Amino acid sequence: MIVVACIPARYGSTRFLGKVLAKDTGKFLIQHTYERACGAKLVEKVIIAADDEKVVAAAKSFGAECVLTSTEHKSGTDRIAEAVAGMEVDIVVNLQADEPEIDPENIDYVARLLIENPDYPMATLAADFARPEQIADPNIVKVIVAWSGQPPRGRRGANRERSDAKRCPLNADHGRAIYFSRSPIPYDRDAAGIGQIAQYQRHLGIYAYRKDFLLKITTLPQTPLEKTEKLEQLRAIENGFGILVGKVSHTCDGIDTPEQYAAFVKRQGVKKGER
Repeated sequence: MIVVACIPARYGSTRFLGKVLAKDTGKFLIQHTYERACGAKLVEKVIIAADDEKVVAAAKSFGAECVLTSTEHKSGTDRIAEAVAGMEVDIVVNLQADEPEIDPENIDYVARLLIENPDYPMATLAADFARPEQIADPNIVKVIVAWSGQPPRGRRGANRERSDAKRCPLNADHGRAIYFSRSPIPYDRDAAGIGQIAQYQRHLGIYAYRKDFLLKITTLPQTPLEKTEKLEQLRAIENGFGILVGKVSHTCDGIDTPEQYAAFVKRQGVKKGER
């Protein structure tokens, strides 16, 4: 199967204008993400889907393939759908441009989930929470997963369901997404809200799509829950499509603000005056 990683890059970030081109480390922020993606073994090539000529010029300067897409797209998924529409590709991995510390092994894993589980059109990743206070943070998305990994009943025959159960046994490291939310889910009634940290799973903003599904889901209208939570993956769930979720240990926070970028620069070992 041909696997391509696509990084949607929007210049006009609301909280941090032009963040993908921030360069306090000596490299563009999106360059860090691009280079990490190039370390994935299953990915045949990495492309950037941009909305601005400034991003295209920056990508060209460090040798990345970049596609200029419409400025009218409402999401990164819409942007990558345009970018790959004419490409010969089986699986498209959608990476967030503002996650410069993503583990290349996670990229391979989310792609492999689709390669090894042909009944699913879409996959993503989740991890345990590191700190209890993160659970209540609406900027960190939570996911409920049925770890048996079976497709919804009624969509497959009994023999196929037994086969899926063997491929994704109970308590496996991957399963089917039930719901995503910005709220703490599940609600622990005995604890009057948030229970033990081990009950919760953090959703990571990386997706793998089969190309035909990507082109289909981006033509469907926004769904009620998607509009409410502002989470586009709910469109797939509300339309009855299964999302396979793989569990990983490595997580990295995205960069949404100048303060978070400054922390990233510090982690890179760049001190003021050394740029």
